[in-house]
Amino acid sequence: MLGFAQMLRRRPIHAFAALALAGSAAVVGATAAGGDSAVAPRAVAAAPAAASQNVPQATGAGCKARRRGGFVGLGDDSWVHFADRDCVLGLQAKAGAGVVRITFNWAAIETSPGVYDFSRYDIWMRSAASHRMRVLPILFGTPAFHGRQSSTGSYPPSDMGAYARFAAAAVRRYGPNGSFFKENPSVPKVAIRSWQIWNEPNLPVYWLPRPNAREYVAMLRAAHGAIKAVDRRAEVVTAGIPASLLSGAIRFKTFIRGMYKAKGARYFETLAPNAYGKTAQDVIRNMGDLRILMKGSGDRREKIWITEVGWGTGGPRHRFNIGERGQAAQIPKLLRGVHRARGRLRMRGVVYFGWQDLPPYGPAFKDMWGLHTGLFKRNGGAKPAYGAFKRVAPRLR
Repeated sequence: MLGFAQMLRRRPIHAFAALALAGSAAVVGATAAGGDSAVAPRAVAAAPAAASQNVPQATGAGCKARRRGGFVGLGDDSWVHFADRDCVLGLQAKAGAGVVRITFNWAAIETSPGVYDFSRYDIWMRSAASHRMRVLPILFGTPAFHGRQSSTGSYPPSDMGAYARFAAAAVRRYGPNGSFFKENPSVPKVAIRSWQIWNEPNLPVYWLPRPNAREYVAMLRAAHGAIKAVDRRAEVVTAGIPASLLSGAIRFKTFIRGMYKAKGARYFETLAPNAYGKTAQDVIRNMGDLRILMKGSGDRREKIWITEVGWGTGGPRHRFNIGERGQAAQIPKLLRGVHRARGRLRMRGVVYFGWQDLPPYGPAFKDMWGLHTGLFKRNGGAKPAYGAFKRVAPRLR
């Protein structure tokens, strides 16, 4: 029985998501299904003492399993449970996940202006590469010397050039010609080729003081140029964009139209909705609506990658809290449906959130549906959805 692993230096950005979830709502049909992200991706941080839980253990060959699928991804539990990352990654690979989506916390990596410390990520990358897992990093989190700070959310950097330099440094470290692989020739070369630019910039909590599509495109433009200068075939992925009705949030379609109006299509290869919906059918229908919006904006080329989606099985009542049987029914419908639509809608893949339920976190330690979207319970026991997931995911490539 292993406790919740300790992480590094800063507040988890999923703590900010508590603010977003308090007013979460869904809009289905023409307005896009969703509500807000269940729990935002975690930055490196010190886990609260009350957050202990049991880690699902992969035993024997499970700890050494390698990636079988490729279309389906999972989140960063292998970073949360850092000491047990190999078994977590092995179990995820065995279940059919081919991609791990993880926050690369800029504020923890750039320790002083122009000085980047990837040492903690090097340890994790060795494990991810040994399981042949592909990695989708979220480049997020402004250092204090590059922008304003807040205890209630995140400001974008005051200098987009600094963000671009960070992005380039990450590509130079883990891209196809990355120094990490040159320094570690025994590590399988599973280079990072896809890079996600920030997190949910249409929500005030992630783009203080208020969201602005044109400002976000400026970030995309800076990052795209820097990434492509190092790896010209890299895939630049937009931030995960949720459909939110929260006060101060920019609505899903409005924000995306604003990105296109600001010529944002020049600066990404893949558009990433965080696509929560009441049912799998709602999610897929709304991806069709998104494709229509993209075509109407003159964009027929870029792909769609669902980088968050999930259903809760506990906590307070919510339209996305559908119980264990409902979760087990919806997940295979979603995975198969998105995979079938991959040609028609140019679907790049789908990342399920999440692997294991999470404990409430400070300062409020408030329960919410988004803490119960895991395939495993907090005590390490598998939910029915785990079996449903692993029956489908390995076959989808």
